[in-house]
Amino acid sequence: MKAIRIHQFGGPEVMQLKNVPDPDPGPGQVLIHTRAIGVNPVETYFRAGMNPNLPLPYTPGSDAAGEVASIGLGVRTKAGTRVYTSGSVTGAYASMMICDAADVHPLPDNISFAEGAAVNTPCATAYRALFHRARALPGETVLIHGASGGVGTAAIQLARAAGLTIIGTAGSEKGEQLARELGAHHVLNHRSPGYLDDVMKITEGRGANIILEMLANVNLGKDLSILARNGRVIVIGSRGKVEIDPRELMMRDADIRAMMVFNTSPENKASIHAALGAALETETLKPVIGRELPLADAAQAHKLIMEPGAHGKIILIP
Repeated sequence: MKAIRIHQFGGPEVMQLKNVPDPDPGPGQVLIHTRAIGVNPVETYFRAGMNPNLPLPYTPGSDAAGEVASIGLGVRTKAGTRVYTSGSVTGAYASMMICDAADVHPLPDNISFAEGAAVNTPCATAYRALFHRARALPGETVLIHGASGGVGTAAIQLARAAGLTIIGTAGSEKGEQLARELGAHHVLNHRSPGYLDDVMKITEGRGANIILEMLANVNLGKDLSILARNGRVIVIGSRGKVEIDPRELMMRDADIRAMMVFNTSPENKASIHAALGAALETETLKPVIGRELPLADAAQAHKLIMEPGAHGKIILIP
């Protein structure tokens, strides 16, 4: 089979497409014929050496969609079943991959393989941020930074279905249009000076109850000044340090809460994917695909995902 292998940490060029033996599933495992692979920013961090304890060589990735090829002892899933994944034993950047059975989920017929590969990290992150960390309630207002990206597009759809008022930000006209089409009530361009002042105007001075923060090192200090009383900032992404004024939190009895989807307990993970599966079936949730590239172009995908102006999910096709 074909697989991307990383033999040393470094830039995107360290990813090499190799021929490797087909893996065999062990007890409680599933072998999947991969049809589409989701690319996530965290995979660029690992490739660059953020986790130096990661054994080398390795195949990156956890998110994919495809068909069950074979199963190990104790697994009931049938061969040929369409599935998406929420974890991988052997790595998702490959034409075949092994997953633990708990990380394999049914993919509804109305959802393409590319869309299925875009479910796990972005959609589970959006769901956990909104409902497990922020405890979002119908009628509250949520500000979604980076609303045109993978997490942002999922968050808009999930928040709209839950009865929240949505303010989204994007950095281009194309991104703004996408956010509106997905259901954002208000859309702001984060390249415009003073755009956050509009949040206070939209909320008639109350501020946002919830802020989903994708780039905390740039926005967190400003976020605190536009929070409602008892508001919650959920830090989903950051690329550096930031200085804040704690008095902004004190005046509002507000919280900063952080999260990584990898910290989700097995029980919560199961509940998240039960909810996402139902949303996919009803098309309350429809992942947005921004670009599809062949597996051999994994290095290009890693460059693109770190550029500003995200528009949906980047997918690799084996």
